[in-house]
Amino acid sequence: MRVGVKKFITGVEVETMKIGFIGLGRMGGSMVERLLQGGHEVIAFDRDATAMKAAENRGAVGARSISSLVPALAPPRIVWVMVPAGTITTAVTNEASESMEPGDIIIDGGNSNYRDTLKQAEALKQKGIQMLDAGTSGGVWGLKEGYCLMVGGDKAAYETAEPIFKTLAPEGGYGRMGKNGSGHFVKMVHNGIEYAMLQSYGEGFEILKAKKEFNLDLLQISRLWNRGSVIRSWILELCGLAFSKDPDLSAVKGYVEDSGEGRWTVAEAITENIPAPVITLALLQRFASRQEESFSAKLIAALRNEFGGHAVREK
Repeated sequence: MRVGVKKFITGVEVETMKIGFIGLGRMGGSMVERLLQGGHEVIAFDRDATAMKAAENRGAVGARSISSLVPALAPPRIVWVMVPAGTITTAVTNEASESMEPGDIIIDGGNSNYRDTLKQAEALKQKGIQMLDAGTSGGVWGLKEGYCLMVGGDKAAYETAEPIFKTLAPEGGYGRMGKNGSGHFVKMVHNGIEYAMLQSYGEGFEILKAKKEFNLDLLQISRLWNRGSVIRSWILELCGLAFSKDPDLSAVKGYVEDSGEGRWTVAEAITENIPAPVITLALLQRFASRQEESFSAKLIAALRNEFGGHAVREK
């Protein structure tokens, strides 16, 4: 499994390995590229032929299937799964485990619900296979900046796979959170906090934009606030980048999706009797952003007309 020692692009010396990687989407493809830059050997698989070709062009060895990927690795084998959370992750993990042996390791780097992770880890344990849940943050910038990795699972398995984490993360950007499930739990709360931060910046800049009499330059303000201000952040840097491309965001529709972690964070807060009003409202605002027209708002307008004679705007 271990290949040798090489200095990574950051200058950090790491032990290189031969690993399997399943899922070559926006995140997975960039992660494979960073691993290759770090001197690791990667056997890659994706059902999308274009994604496979891109990985092979970067230096990965393409596998025809999951069942052919695993035998190409030397024990103890490590297979990183980077596919959408839920049934897809479960199916891919189960398929990979069918070709694996006791002592091998599967890493789930997706945004799986930590409760699903606990079930999956227990099922793999029955086969003698270790599972690590690696909550992964960094988005499309991870290739250049590195990925923050929040890992849960057996300590010995974590130490075996550590050269992978060391390559993918920036200095000090990875760590073991605790037992199985803890990595995905920490990532879940991380994303809940992200919801609230994004909502706060969005509301603040909308207030600035609404003050027409000052004709404020949002790009200038976003850059200014990132120089010594208490609200400076990488997200604020990205605000500046977005405004530099489209000052009024005229090309963007205000429709905001969610991938699940915000909902799970709010549900966990309710279960634990923890007040989390800001994260909860940020989640609800995402729901509101998807409505072309709010039925509840229509009813409120109609009721104000009924009890107070207040005017309504007709279509």
